[in-house]
Amino acid sequence: MKGTYLGEFEEVVLLAVAILAGDAYGAAITNEIEQQMNRSVNLGAVHAALHRLEEKGLLSSRLGGATAERGGRSKRFFTMTMAGNKALDNIREIRNRMWNAIPKPA
Repeated sequence: MKGTYLGEFEEVVLLAVAILAGDAYGAAITNEIEQQMNRSVNLGAVHAALHRLEEKGLLSSRLGGATAERGGRSKRFFTMTMAGNKALDNIREIRNRMWNAIPKPA
């Protein structure tokens, strides 16, 4: 397993996979990020991040059945691994701790 440092975009992609819970493939992940963040996302960037996250052991993937609408090609579905869930929990803890450390205005 490669290093588990996550950039902001990787974190967002990992969160989208978690939200989609079993129905996470490239286009669906892209749409989820666009809806949640109200910003445009490049499908190629999502695929690159998915590949990195799988290399890090934070995601696993499987091929779905081929469909006529995709020209006989299969979708690759992504799911969270235990390490991916742990990484998200760790990120949330760090962010919450840092937010809580901001001094309150007098």
